[in-house]
Amino acid sequence: MKRTSSTIPFGFKLSKDPKYLEAVPEELEELEHIKTLVKTKSLSLRDAADWLYHSTGRPISHVGLKKIIDKDDRLGRESR
Repeated sequence: MKRTSSTIPFGFKLSKDPKYLEAVPEELEELEHIKTLVKTKSLSLRDAADWLYHSTGRPISHVGLKKIIDKDDRLGRESR
């Protein structure tokens, strides 16, 4: 994936070529799982952000998580 901003999205890391990003499958799988729990209201956004931090070691804010979920909803994507 080509890098388009200075912020590296959750689930990705810089590749050897700094113009590109590469996926981190473990983070993306955990993110999909958490999105399902948030959408079914099993977890709050804050609890889900904490869960992601503790399970992946990568921080994400509850606001950042909400933006990811809202963007998926706008694009019509379903959680896997």
